[in-house]
Amino acid sequence: MARNNFLKGAAILGIAGLIVKILGAFYRIPLSNMIGPEGMGYYQTAYPLYTLLVAISTSGFPTAIAKIVAEKRALYDFRGAHRVFRISFAGFLAAGIITSLFVFFTARPIVNAVGNSKAYYSLIAMTPALFFVPIMSAFRGYFQGRQTMAPTAMSQLIEQLFRVAIGLFLAYQLVGVGLPEAAGGASFGASAGAIAGTILIVIIYIKEKGKIAEEIKNSSTAKLESVSKIVKDILIIAIPITIGASILPIINTIDAALIMRRLQETGFTQKQATELFGQLTGNAQTLINLPQVLSMAIAMSLVPAVSSAFARKDYEDIRTTTKSGVRVTLLIGLPSALGLFILSTPIIDLLYYNYSIAEKQSTGAILQILAISLVFLTLIQSLTAILQGLGKIMIPVRNLAIGAVVKVILTYILTGIPSINVKGAAFSTVVTYLVAAILNFIEVKKHTKVKFRFIDIALKPLISALIMTGVAWVTYRYTNIPLGSKISTILSIGTGGIAYVISLLLSGTLTTEDFELLPKGEKLARKLKSVGLLKS
Repeated sequence: MARNNFLKGAAILGIAGLIVKILGAFYRIPLSNMIGPEGMGYYQTAYPLYTLLVAISTSGFPTAIAKIVAEKRALYDFRGAHRVFRISFAGFLAAGIITSLFVFFTARPIVNAVGNSKAYYSLIAMTPALFFVPIMSAFRGYFQGRQTMAPTAMSQLIEQLFRVAIGLFLAYQLVGVGLPEAAGGASFGASAGAIAGTILIVIIYIKEKGKIAEEIKNSSTAKLESVSKIVKDILIIAIPITIGASILPIINTIDAALIMRRLQETGFTQKQATELFGQLTGNAQTLINLPQVLSMAIAMSLVPAVSSAFARKDYEDIRTTTKSGVRVTLLIGLPSALGLFILSTPIIDLLYYNYSIAEKQSTGAILQILAISLVFLTLIQSLTAILQGLGKIMIPVRNLAIGAVVKVILTYILTGIPSINVKGAAFSTVVTYLVAAILNFIEVKKHTKVKFRFIDIALKPLISALIMTGVAWVTYRYTNIPLGSKISTILSIGTGGIAYVISLLLSGTLTTEDFELLPKGEKLARKLKSVGLLKS
């Protein structure tokens, strides 16, 4: 049961998230072509600071709400579940007020401290988002705890639509004024999206209030917990998760200051350092974020699914869900990593058409290194979710912190070497995720006693991904000259994707059970079986 719930939830969030990321790519790509690497450098200097503050004010709490609500609902304590939401909402509101006011009054000193004073407009434009994102996250956490992922998915979609539309419009209007101002206009898109997403999810909640009230009426007679007990339970879960979720934004914030200063210390001008930083975070990292949306959807669905099974003490269900989560994660991470690695520069050439040849080659080299990290990053997300569902909140925090220390040291050393420069930061990211993924994997095996079948979990997906990579590489090599790089790249991605799906089907990696979790999946499975593509 937990497996079906989490995979169906992951499918909903994954589809919505994929659309969101496609919109995000649509946003970043024309934005990059509009304001260039320098403008993206201003934008990306402010963005890690924004994500850090959002992580501090929201990251642990939606997960905590989802976990506690799922556990109470598993025991039919619907009244207690809703009480958790109401109390946590008050905390989110306070967090939004505090963080938004903090940024509003300290934006200038912050951007001066990281060595990029022209990023001021980008940071100040995100202030309204810091108020509305926590409010929206409270509702998302409650619905996720109910294992109802559609409200989260819908709010994500509307949030991104407004972000893209408003951000691009303002950037276009302000680019003639100056790049810092245009980057600020783009940043305000995040605020517009947060406002729209909050309004939508509040409307959904109001429409669901009748159903929620009926549930509460039929709730078990469990004794209502005090406010202090609920707050304590939430904080016990949320604080470690918040610390863990803050590690990467903190690293990115340190990167923003460390990379900029180290590049300038080795002879690059501030403008050159800003451009290189923009290539790393605004261009290459954007493409790395696209496959993550699917693995993040899996992680978000895993927490309530594992928590519910854990509350029922159904350890076999936990092991089944764990194996499914890791398997599906690798089905996403492996082809994404290999595909971006083999076609890194052609993809950059396809998307960032206004960049010079040197900028495309430089960004492509950065992307090729970062692509390797995708396998480990996607695994971290799912393994962390499993550990959180088991109540082992601090373990993934500790493991990521260990990786973070490694990253800071390697970034400082490698970025200071002129011949390596910003690529050193990309390499350190790979090592960070590798270390954290290995440590998380060891802990998941220890606490779930799960036995992974290497052939089904990793080998079959890896072979299929390698076949995909080979098909994509051959296609690009032999069509590049007659068709041109851009058309050849699109063709290579398409043929590679088809080859991957066919390989998964022929190897038996995808089964009828997998298709039954998708809308109209049973009908599709029957058709595939009739032509011999689906084995079981």
